[in-house]
Amino acid sequence: MKMILKFICSLWLLLLLPACDNGQQLSPLRPDAVILAFGDSLTYGTGADRQFSYPVQLERFLGRKVINAGVPGEVSVEGARRLPGLLDQHQPELLLLCHGGNDLLRKLDRQQLRDNLRRMYEAANQRDIQVVLIAVPQLGLLIDDAALYRQLADELQVPLVEDALTDLLSDNRYKSDHIHLNAVGYRKLAEEIAGLLRARGAL
Repeated sequence: MKMILKFICSLWLLLLLPACDNGQQLSPLRPDAVILAFGDSLTYGTGADRQFSYPVQLERFLGRKVINAGVPGEVSVEGARRLPGLLDQHQPELLLLCHGGNDLLRKLDRQQLRDNLRRMYEAANQRDIQVVLIAVPQLGLLIDDAALYRQLADELQVPLVEDALTDLLSDNRYKSDHIHLNAVGYRKLAEEIAGLLRARGAL
């Protein structure tokens, strides 16, 4: 009897899993869609030649234009000011948002970081632009995604690229220094993003 109840409970939990995903699906991207990759040095491609940044490599995988809008050293309050103009200029169908690493490194206020990321999301949402959030790791004794990215993704109901940067920056084969990837690492990140876009219906 206990085994049967255990099986029923397990099945019930499995059935609930899709509901816990917050409906984070994406609309299909047109063949001529523009994707805006927005962020700091991890988007810019610091640690590798620009031709090996993740936006350039992602463009090859997707067959769609991906604009590299990364600015090394930028903090989130600066990014929140910069983004609306780029959205109006390029009119992308999708925003890939990978920001906040410099806030975390400088130990800036995390609530302020959350608020700034929310402002970036709202700038895109107001223009009917889809958003994918990319979690940035926090450095310490152990490297791990900063929890605020999962919390914000759940709050805003947007897809999240989770653990990708954390896993890559934990492996010396994929990084150029302790906070940046190398060319192979950026390719792996692009593969992770492409995989999520396919899984979420964008491709």
